[in-house]
Amino acid sequence: MKVMQEYIDFPLREAVKVKWRKMPHFTYPWHFHSEYEILYVIEGTGTSFVADNVAHFYPGDLALLGSNLPHFWRSDEAYHDINSKKKIDYIVIQFPAELFCESLFRFPEFHAIRELFDRASRGIRFLPPFSVEAGEQVKSIAGSEGFNRIVLLLKLLNSMAKTSRYKVLAGELYHRQNHDFTDDRLTRVMHYLNTSYRQKIALEKVSGIANLHPAAFCRYFKEKTGKSFSEYVNDMRISYACKLIIEGKLSVSQVCFESGFNNLSNFNRTFKRQTQMTPTEYYRRFHE
Repeated sequence: MKVMQEYIDFPLREAVKVKWRKMPHFTYPWHFHSEYEILYVIEGTGTSFVADNVAHFYPGDLALLGSNLPHFWRSDEAYHDINSKKKIDYIVIQFPAELFCESLFRFPEFHAIRELFDRASRGIRFLPPFSVEAGEQVKSIAGSEGFNRIVLLLKLLNSMAKTSRYKVLAGELYHRQNHDFTDDRLTRVMHYLNTSYRQKIALEKVSGIANLHPAAFCRYFKEKTGKSFSEYVNDMRISYACKLIIEGKLSVSQVCFESGFNNLSNFNRTFKRQTQMTPTEYYRRFHE
């Protein structure tokens, strides 16, 4: 599926663009843009596509999308019926990355927002009850203008940065490695994983790169990344498998071995656990 680049204009050179739309269904295709985007669905149901993530959306759905992250929201089939009386109601807030310059993130008051933007590089879906409360903030932003709109946006981003009620969407391969490593150990490990995840990876080999005993390395890796070593590698492999499935050039069994799995049943089980659908269902959902 070809992805389209969208160029967003900001009327009167304003810093924040807001659109509140009521339409029969979502119309914008699979696309990306350099601006950050907040999307809040007030009314409507369908499927959201964010990089390699496919999920249902419902009223109250709230997402934050990072710069240049491919995405689109597709309304359910009932909304596309010419005789349907169903409508969607949603708000989109867009702002350029340069609204928050790098020097601003040196101040401790903005550390949490910087971490939020790092997570947003893979897309974030916020969960109830936070999404419901934050949705009211989104409406307030849509009803404001000028400097007050920027103040309200900052308050919303600060709330998003501090809540634990969220889910990161895209796989590990979509995560731009913005971690501030204080030593070379994790950098060496990440470089090895990024170039070798499609092959068999032995724990002893990776722990040797880190100059740690395997058990100590597993504790170290979990502390630094928030995931176990095997979880992290599987996330990278499934993310790559999703990319191959979307391209549609390989069979499921070929995708399995190409993405680093050596067992088809294990691949299918891991894929369904992480995407909530089989590889065949994933392909059909993305291309239907």
